[in-house]
Amino acid sequence: MAKILAKNLSNKRVMLTDGSELGFASNVVMDTHTGDLIYLTVKPAPNVDTSKYQTQNGHVMIPFSAVRAAKDYTIVDKKLITGSDMD
Repeated sequence: MAKILAKNLSNKRVMLTDGSELGFASNVVMDTHTGDLIYLTVKPAPNVDTSKYQTQNGHVMIPFSAVRAAKDYTIVDKKLITGSDMD
């Protein structure tokens, strides 16, 4: 995956690979020893069922390895979030 700067993620809409909207990127969690980005934190849209996701303080915690692109939207691989197709 190409390098993604954390500042380019802030306040971007987060979309899943199936085209559904998850919410807005709010922050990133970084490993301070390696500089690797661990999680993208997302403020979920009001209609999103957050029970399918790992959450913390009302935010969805997306493993950064699931982030596929960050242009106009941040695209997240739906299958990598929970390890299933989440029908």
